[in-house]
Amino acid sequence: MSNADLLISSFQAKSDSERALKCKRYFKCEPGEYGYGDKFLGIAVPDIRKEIKKYHDPDISDICSLLTSQWHEIRLAALFLLIKKYDKHSQMRDSIVNIYIQNLKDNRINNWDLVDSSAPHILGKYFLDKDHRPLFKLAETNHLWCKRAAILATLTFIRNEKYDTIIKLAEDSIKDRRDLIQKAAGWMLREAGKKNSEIILNFLDKHSVMIPSVMLRYAIERFPEKKRQYYLNMKKRKGLK
Repeated sequence: MSNADLLISSFQAKSDSERALKCKRYFKCEPGEYGYGDKFLGIAVPDIRKEIKKYHDPDISDICSLLTSQWHEIRLAALFLLIKKYDKHSQMRDSIVNIYIQNLKDNRINNWDLVDSSAPHILGKYFLDKDHRPLFKLAETNHLWCKRAAILATLTFIRNEKYDTIIKLAEDSIKDRRDLIQKAAGWMLREAGKKNSEIILNFLDKHSVMIPSVMLRYAIERFPEKKRQYYLNMKKRKGLK
């Protein structure tokens, strides 16, 4: 039995139908919602992380197999294993990034938790000291998960005091009406502001009238109340949402 088969069997033994129903609602899996069609075993993330500790260096073919699973938690486990593989094998990083991007495009990395827990650790690390144009191209596809992954990858850049890419992606996201894109861009702007307040203040002073409310509220979440109200009121005076 392969490592992939062993992991699937162990996860199926831990399934919790009541929790799975709650996950289905939480991750918006009803018709017309962004997670429609996904399936859950009902396994908590700490339990997933505990289980994959048994697999120190899984074969990349096993990880790719797990990424095709119908079960959300198994795909999440596969991403955690892919991050391990990326960190451990520098000679495989080009291949791992290609695998990651292809699975984004194929809608296997297809919810915000899957993207958010992996993009900074794979795309972010990989492109940190490389040309960032492939991330812009990924965002330009307008594929929901590809664009969110490009935005979340900038968390690694921000932690290394590189802000140009999140500013450009956030500007591009101003006209994007999708809630998950607005939240991601606002969140990364907030993270940039923690490191360098001038970065976010310059962005807001330039764009706050037109920035979507969701993005704005995420970006200014940790501002002092007086400062928050200043930027919120700028939009109100223009009658914009």
